[in-house]
Amino acid sequence: MTLKTFKPYTKSTRGTILVSREGLWKGKPFKALTKPNNASKGRNNNGRITSRNHGGGHKHKYRNIDFYRKKINGFAEVERIEYDPNRSCHIMLVKFEDGERFYYLAPKDIKIGEKIQNGSDSEIKIGNCLPLRDIPVGIDIHNVEINPGGGGKIARSAGTSVSISGIDGNYSIIKMTSGEVRKINSNCVATIGVLSNPDQKNIKIGKAGRSRWMGIRPHTRGVVKNPVDHPHGGGEGKSAGGRHPVSPTGQSAKGLKTRDNKRTDKFIIRRRKKKRA
Repeated sequence: MTLKTFKPYTKSTRGTILVSREGLWKGKPFKALTKPNNASKGRNNNGRITSRNHGGGHKHKYRNIDFYRKKINGFAEVERIEYDPNRSCHIMLVKFEDGERFYYLAPKDIKIGEKIQNGSDSEIKIGNCLPLRDIPVGIDIHNVEINPGGGGKIARSAGTSVSISGIDGNYSIIKMTSGEVRKINSNCVATIGVLSNPDQKNIKIGKAGRSRWMGIRPHTRGVVKNPVDHPHGGGEGKSAGGRHPVSPTGQSAKGLKTRDNKRTDKFIIRRRKKKRA
């Protein structure tokens, strides 16, 4: 995929950078694998806003992606590669020899017409899915399960991958993009390759309207609000709030460790790298 820039006819087009969708399927998604995607507008089942600044956006259907890759009988042919409005990477429609179709996450450099396979007998080839115990050390993988049979949870966004750095008994040692190193059961499955659309990170939205198309509403900073509305509010003139940054409910916004899962601490060998200020 290549990046698209525009002639600066307006202030918004001057700074806009988008990813070209040349080569992607131009028609509608495969209807049998879609379902309505009703917008929640950031509200929970009680109708209360739990995720602020969400709402509006273009209507779109949800594509049912098979993160489990459990069908292991025979080969599947890649019929087409599609844009998916619900995720940053592209997806591919595959057809098995018995006529059954699935949507899978599309790895980078996979071509229409290629054959892919699931299961332990699969070749070490881009798009194939097999257990971690059968994947050589150092190979880039994505859509990695955390628990056997639980479906891929790790490395599912555009341009991402993780790699196996070693074996420890019944566990594979996985190195994440964040720098975290952890152990995962070697019976978990993963797909070979780096995910598609790596230029997603270079997109510049260019104008406020495009944010609204994506369902992102305007966000008002806390420091310009009144004290009754936000902990950062109030003060004479421009004020940084006079305290460490917090959320509207008072929870620390920088540096607070929110992970609280002692049950899985034993699987983490090295914590993720801290970002430099």
